[in-house]
Amino acid sequence: VQLQASGGGSVQAGNSLRLSCVASGVIAFSGLEMGWYRRAPEEYDYRDLVASIDSGGGTNYDENVQGRFTISRDNAKNTVHLQMNSLKPEDTAVYYCRKLTGPPVWGQGTQVTVSS
Repeated sequence: VQLQASGGGSVQAGNSLRLSCVASGVIAFSGLEMGWYRRAPEEYDYRDLVASIDSGGGTNYDENVQGRFTISRDNAKNTVHLQMNSLKPEDTAVYYCRKLTGPPVWGQGTQVTVSS
């Protein structure tokens, strides 16, 4: 299984970005729980779970993004999205998608930079 993340960029506070993560080499993507993590600039190798979505579409969010971020999935396209609205400078981080079901698989990071 490989995960390819995209959609990062540099925006001003208050704006939006949409991250996407496409899974390849997977037979039953719909049965997987998927998550988005982020690593803040000051963190060497610690990644916070931002949001997750299970096979039934149930979602969980970090309290710091609740109400601003929305995780969703398109099983037909083996893709999970993270819609990020009302971005804040403290959302600046490298964002990673991760397969949570079974052996963990990480995608490569995508940089999100939010300026004030």
